[in-house]
Amino acid sequence: MAKFLSVTVILLCITFLATAQNAPAEKYVKAFSETKNRWLVENKIDSIRNLLDSRCLYLHSNGWIQTADEVVKDMESKKLVYRKITISESQARQFESMVIVTGKGRFEGEVDGKAFGMVLMYTEVYVKRKSSWKLVSRQSTKLE
Repeated sequence: MAKFLSVTVILLCITFLATAQNAPAEKYVKAFSETKNRWLVENKIDSIRNLLDSRCLYLHSNGWIQTADEVVKDMESKKLVYRKITISESQARQFESMVIVTGKGRFEGEVDGKAFGMVLMYTEVYVKRKSSWKLVSRQSTKLE
C-alpha cells in the first residue's frame, strides 16, 4: 500500500509540474493572439509579417485560403481591412512546442471595399521557432 501511495504521489507531482510548465506559454501565446488581432485592426504590417510562419495558411470562414504572403499583400493593398475584432472567449492549450488557441469573437471590416461583420469560432496554431512563437495555421467558422 505504501508503495502504491508513493507512486501515486510521484505521478501527481509530475502532472502538477508539467501543467505548471505549460501555463506560462499558454498565457503568453493567448495574449500574443490578442495582440495579433490588435495589429490586424491597426494594420501593423511588419508585426504581422514577423508573426506569420512562411508556410502559414489562413483558412477563412468563406473557404478562402491565404498564404502568409497573401495575408500581408492584402493588408498592404487594403483588399482586406479589419475595423474591429472583439473576442468574447478564448483558451490556449500547449502540446510540447505548440500552443493551440481556440476562441469566439466578432470580426468586422471590409473586403474589396464591401463591409462585413460576423461572429466566428477560430483555431490558431502557434509553434515555437527558436526564441519566438509563429502562427502556422488559422481556421475560422462562421456562426451567424
